[in-house]
Amino acid sequence: MTISNSNGRLGAAQNVALTSTSAASTAFGTQTYSVLLVATVACNVRISDGTPIAVATDTLIPPNWPMVFTCNPGQKVAGVTASSATLSVTELS
Repeated sequence: MTISNSNGRLGAAQNVALTSTSAASTAFGTQTYSVLLVATVACNVRISDGTPIAVATDTLIPPNWPMVFTCNPGQKVAGVTASSATLSVTELS
């Protein structure tokens, strides 16, 4: 997982409900190489092929702090947190 400073056009967006059990997004689009992630509380995320499973040692996303990550088309992001929260995922192209 690489953090990117690049800008991109806003694409498809989705919310992933987070709890203490990992939850994954749907697959990113065929032209998606970056995603904008914003969580309502601190959470840990993992971007990977297949259906990733986030664990407490994965990359920490601070609450209400937009972060852009590099990804590959078709990958997914998974998140996990100690309390219930929402992870906003926006594809950038």
